[in-house]
Amino acid sequence: MGHKVNPISFRLGHSTAWQSKWFAQKDYRLLLLEDVKIRRYLMKKLANCYLSKIEIDRDKNIVHIVIYTARPGMIIGRSGASINTLREELSRLVNSSLKIDIVEVKEPNLDARLVAYNIAHQIEKRVSYKKAMKQAITHVMEAGAKGVKVACKGRLGGVEIARSESLSAGVMPLGTIKSKIDYAHVNAQTTYGVIGVKVWINVDTQKA
Repeated sequence: MGHKVNPISFRLGHSTAWQSKWFAQKDYRLLLLEDVKIRRYLMKKLANCYLSKIEIDRDKNIVHIVIYTARPGMIIGRSGASINTLREELSRLVNSSLKIDIVEVKEPNLDARLVAYNIAHQIEKRVSYKKAMKQAITHVMEAGAKGVKVACKGRLGGVEIARSESLSAGVMPLGTIKSKIDYAHVNAQTTYGVIGVKVWINVDTQKA
């Protein structure tokens, strides 16, 4: 039987960096719980803002949150009203000073989470899953990726028996640690159940 490993955790420390960057000898459990609460809150609050990832850095009494998104204007709001409200709500979850930065994702088609979110969003709007997968693969390869793989699992097309289908293009060396592979898993909520969407993108820029 095959052993499937998360491509992100498999490459931590090599071609992938941690999304929580801090060290604590005391209160580690409480700080970790704070990180979980922050991420859950942001993923729910900004569910429609095309979030890519959330990085959390701690320095003494300051919690620095960096939000990567394809639509920074939706988070910042007019004259910064939305970001100020977000800062006030997040300050209730942490016991330290808070700093929030918004970073725009320049190429959404090379971000696995944004690609997976786009496919899931189309499936929820009753677009054919095959059409959504093929369009996503075409856009990713046109953006300059070395390879891409997309997998959908569930009651595809509303059939009674769940199944999985996958499409790929280019090179996808999942067993090579040096290769930079971006991975994401997003669920599409449909009337006939949940459909899981997984995306792997080979964004390695090293020469072979």
